[in-house]
Amino acid sequence: MASLADRVRGNGRIAAGLLFNLLVSICIVFLNKWIYVHHGFPNMSLTLVHFVVTWLGLYICQKLDIFAPKSLPLSKLLLLALSFCGFVVFTNLSLQNNTIGTYQLAKAMTTPVIIAIQTFWYQKRFSIRIQLTLWVGAKQHELQVNSMQLLYYQAPMSSAMLLVAVPFFEPVFAEGGIFGPWSVSAVLMVLLSGIIAFMVNLSIYWIIGNTSPVTYNMFGHFKFCITLCGGYILFKDPLSVNQGLGILCTLFGILTYTHFKLSEQEGSKSKLVQRP
Repeated sequence: MASLADRVRGNGRIAAGLLFNLLVSICIVFLNKWIYVHHGFPNMSLTLVHFVVTWLGLYICQKLDIFAPKSLPLSKLLLLALSFCGFVVFTNLSLQNNTIGTYQLAKAMTTPVIIAIQTFWYQKRFSIRIQLTLWVGAKQHELQVNSMQLLYYQAPMSSAMLLVAVPFFEPVFAEGGIFGPWSVSAVLMVLLSGIIAFMVNLSIYWIIGNTSPVTYNMFGHFKFCITLCGGYILFKDPLSVNQGLGILCTLFGILTYTHFKLSEQEGSKSKLVQRP
């Protein structure tokens, strides 16, 4: 009875974590789109706010002993921080200038590029079936740190890079700049967006740490569909026939990958059991 009760409590915690991640992940997309459409806040400046708030949140978590920082060589983090800056800035730029449906499909199309980079640059090998439908790997294995330890160093470095870059691309103190004359509602929305971005990161790490990346990706399929429907309802984003076919193809590819990955994991477990 005790083990059953523990299992029920564990499943309840996982369900609560998944639900929390669903809410904040969808919220961040719609909130950022709302900020772009109704307040016109600059893209790079919004990304800078996200990085700063994320680092402050992680600093508080570190002080509360939620995780322990690990010393890392800055040379190994420099390229990662620069890449992450580009990733978030261009992701938000896509959200700013496209419909939510197009934005989601563009994100899904990055995965074939990632497997090409991992195959030709890092000499990582995948089965043919997985190569056709891959999901994203992680840099943290190389540095032997968990996600929070990695983000704890990456976030301030990315913030510093954007702090230098923002004045060259966006106004700073003038109207439309990060320190320009914004309304109270705009400031509150931007700060809320930063806090939710921090929550998204934490919930992702918690889910992967307590379940598996496959479980998180499976759950991502559901978020994908909800986000597209929300864009159609909230922002009147049109859904053409081509977009509909693209959505179906993307979902088919993601679900096929999950099926093959689970099959490979089951095959590996069976081989281990059969060994004398």
